[in-house]
Amino acid sequence: MKKSGFNCTPRRNCFLSAVALLVLTALGASAQNAVPMQEKLEASLQELSNVRNAIAREKLPMVKGLNALEDEVMEVRLEHQKIMRQLDSRNLDLNNLRSDIKSRKGEKNYISNLLVEYTRNFETRLHIAELDLYENLVKAASLAPENSNLSDQEIFVKQTELVETSIQRLQEIVGGSAFAGTSAGEDGLVKQGNFLLIGPVALFASEDGSLAGIAEQRLGSLEPTVLPFADPLNTEMVKRTVAEKKGIFPFDPSLGNARKIEETRETFKEHLAKGGKVGYVIVGMFVLCVAISIFKVIQLLLVPKVSESRAMPVLKAILVNDHKKAAAEIGKLRGPTAVMLTSGIEHITEPKELVEEVMYEEMLTTRMRVNKFTPVLAVCASTAPLMGLLGTVTGIINTFKMITVFGSGDVKTLSGGISEALVTTEMGLVVAISALVMYAFLSRMAKKITDQMEQVAILFINRSVRAAGEAEEATAA
Repeated sequence: MKKSGFNCTPRRNCFLSAVALLVLTALGASAQNAVPMQEKLEASLQELSNVRNAIAREKLPMVKGLNALEDEVMEVRLEHQKIMRQLDSRNLDLNNLRSDIKSRKGEKNYISNLLVEYTRNFETRLHIAELDLYENLVKAASLAPENSNLSDQEIFVKQTELVETSIQRLQEIVGGSAFAGTSAGEDGLVKQGNFLLIGPVALFASEDGSLAGIAEQRLGSLEPTVLPFADPLNTEMVKRTVAEKKGIFPFDPSLGNARKIEETRETFKEHLAKGGKVGYVIVGMFVLCVAISIFKVIQLLLVPKVSESRAMPVLKAILVNDHKKAAAEIGKLRGPTAVMLTSGIEHITEPKELVEEVMYEEMLTTRMRVNKFTPVLAVCASTAPLMGLLGTVTGIINTFKMITVFGSGDVKTLSGGISEALVTTEMGLVVAISALVMYAFLSRMAKKITDQMEQVAILFINRSVRAAGEAEEATAA
C-alpha cells in the first residue's frame, strides 16, 4: 500500500501545475479584453435606453389605435349579432311561411276532394229527367281534375260553376222548373215533350198529347219512364199543369215507392214458378203429404175405439168364466179391438201363452194398418229441405251463368237465379215443417189406438188367468 501512495503524488502535482498555468493565461487574456467589453456594454445600455424611449413615444398612439380597433370590433360584433337575429327571424318567418303554404295546400286538396265528391253526389241526386240538361256541365266538372292541361285555378273554376248551377237549380225547383226533354212510355216508345220539375216530382207531357204522367227511373232504362194514371182525370190534370206551368197535380207522398212495392207483389202461382223444376218437385211432395194426411186423419177417426169402460162387460163375463156371455158382449163391439177380443175368446180354453200370441198378432196387424203411409210423411220431412238445398245450388249456378254471359251490372237479369235459390229453400222448409207436424200428429193418433188395444188385451188376459185359477181351486175343493 505504501508503494501505491508513493506513485500518485507526482501526478497530482503535475495536474495542479497545469491548472495554475491555465488560470494565469486566462487572467492575462482578460486583462487585455477588459477595455473593449466595457465600451460595448455602455453602447448597449445606450441603445437600450433609446429603444425604451422610442417605445414610450409609440405606446400611447398604439394604445389609442388599439382602443379604436376594439371599438370597431365591438361594433362589428353588434352588427353581426343584429344580422344573426334578423337571419333567425327570417328563418322563423320562412318556416312559418312553409307551414302556411303546406296548410294551404292541404286546404286546397281538401276543397278539391269536396268538390269532386260534390260533383259525384250532384250527378246521383239529379232526377233522371235532368241528366241530359246538366250532362255537359257535370262532365266538364268531373273530368277537369284529370285534365293535366288545366291549371288548378281553371279546375276550380269549372267545379265552382257546377256548384253555382246546383244552387241555382235548388232555387228553381222549389217553385218549379220547366224544360224540354224526352221520356219513354210503358211500351218503350220515346216521346218528345216538356218536363215540369217540382221538388222531387217530375211531370211530363208529350208534345202530341199521347203521353202524360209522372216521370220516374225504371231499372235498366236510361230514359225517364212515364207511369200512367189509372184515372184519366189525373192525366188531363198533368197535361194542363205542364202546359200552363202552374196548377195542381196528383202527388204520391211515397215518391213512387208504393207503386214499386205494389209491382213486387205476385200471385201464388208466380211465386211457385220462381222455384223452377225443383220447386215443382217440392210442390208435388207437398201435395202427396196433404193427400196422405187427409186420408190418414179420416182413416184413424173412423177406427172404432174400445176403451176400458166399454170393454168392462166382456171383462166381467171373463172374470166369472162365462165365455158365452163374453162372446155375446164382444159381438156388440166393433173395430180391431173387437177382432182381437174375438180371437182371444175363441182360444180362451187354451194355454195363456197361446192366447197372448193370438191377441198380439191381431194387435200387430192393427198397428201396421194404422201406421200405413205415415212413413211417407217422415221421408218427405227429411228430403224436402234437401230438395230446397238442391234448388238453392241450381239457382246459384244459374246466377253465375247469367253473370258470365251478361255481367253483374243488370240486377234484374240475375234475380231469376237468386229467386230460384231462395224460393226453393223456402218451399222445402214449408213442406218439411208441415210433413213433420202431420207425421207426429198421425203417429200419436195411431199409438193411442194400439195403446187402448194393448190395455184391453192385458185386462182380458189377467181376468182370464184369475178366472182359471179360481175354477181350479173350486174343482180341487
